[in-house]
Amino acid sequence: MSDTFERACAVADVPDEGVIATEVGGVEVAVVKSEGQYFAVRDECSHAQIQLSEGDVGQCEIECWLHGSRFDLRTGAPTSLPAYDPVPVYPVRVDGEDLLVDVKNPLNQAS
Repeated sequence: MSDTFERACAVADVPDEGVIATEVGGVEVAVVKSEGQYFAVRDECSHAQIQLSEGDVGQCEIECWLHGSRFDLRTGAPTSLPAYDPVPVYPVRVDGEDLLVDVKNPLNQAS
C-alpha cells in the first residue's frame, strides 16, 4: 500500500487554537491546532458551503462564522445547528517540521 500522505503546511504555520486554509491533493483543507493536537477537515461547512478556516477554534471544535454551526474536529460531526451533516476529517501526521494530510482516506463517512 502506497503512502498517500501529502505535505499540507509547516507545523509552525498553525497557531495554537487556530486554523489555516491550504490545498492538499486538489482538496481545500482546514488544518487546525486545538488542545495541542493537529486536525484536518474539508474547508467547507456542510450547511452553507462557507470556508471553515475563517471560523473560530476551541475545545476541539471549529465554528462556521456565517451561521454558527460547530463541528467536532475528531469526528467531523456537527455539535450545533443549523448543520446536520458531518464534514470530512482527514488523517494528519507530523513529519519533522511539516504536517502531512491524507485526503484520499478520510477518517469518517462524510461526503
